[in-house]
Amino acid sequence: MEAFLITVHYIICAFLIIVILLQAGKGADIGAVFGGGSQTVFGSRGPATFLSKMTAGVAIAFLVTSIWLAQISKTRSVTSVIDKTPASGEQSAIPAVPAEPEKPAVPQEQPK
Repeated sequence: MEAFLITVHYIICAFLIIVILLQAGKGADIGAVFGGGSQTVFGSRGPATFLSKMTAGVAIAFLVTSIWLAQISKTRSVTSVIDKTPASGEQSAIPAVPAEPEKPAVPQEQPK
């Protein structure tokens, strides 16, 4: 379930980026290109366009999947390595490694 939700989340994320990049900014009409300003540059944009409605819908889907993934990760029981380490005053559960016994010295031959 989680893998499916992550896949859907990635697809929604990529689609949201594409939809946002397709939108034209304020004053991006053909008249603004040649120096002539439009009357709607600082005023009302009128009714919402299809792309702005789609952006709002995809943004809501992105937020819903984000919250859903956060809830899944919060409820999953994961233990940390830090929880398993002993406190500074406690004895370690790991036994000490004994040192290797010293090897007997090999007698060297005496020169004759």
